[in-house]
Amino acid sequence: NYIMSHEHKDGCIFCDALQSPDNPENLIVYRGEKSFVILNRYPYTNGHLMVVPIAHIPSIELLEQETCIELMQLITTSIKVLRSVYTPEGFNVGTNIGDVAGAGVASHVHFHIVPRWAGDTNFMTTTGMVRVLPEELCQTYERIVKAWNS
Repeated sequence: NYIMSHEHKDGCIFCDALQSPDNPENLIVYRGEKSFVILNRYPYTNGHLMVVPIAHIPSIELLEQETCIELMQLITTSIKVLRSVYTPEGFNVGTNIGDVAGAGVASHVHFHIVPRWAGDTNFMTTTGMVRVLPEELCQTYERIVKAWNS
């Protein structure tokens, strides 16, 4: 697991990503005033986005009201963009707060938006512990940025 094994200078992949310009390397799709949208480097499905507050805060109840409002707006826009690009049949949207809840980056709360299709899990995930994605991450980035900006 990249998040658990990779050393970062400040210990946070999200704070690190904010330090460089938006491109296929840092995977930031959109920056708002209080939060941003970034592609998951190791997605469950193509288009797996994360919406993240800029503030390095571990849980949603600690966020300012304006940040919570912008987070929900960006989650909603993310779903609209993903619908237009990939026409998924559904979505998983949520957050894991704390290590015991499965948070890979417990110190910086973030929301996952995962597009879903009937049959998108298969034997490769179940038996091989591998995900097969039909599109490279840089292609996903370009598609989503284009749709976001249109």
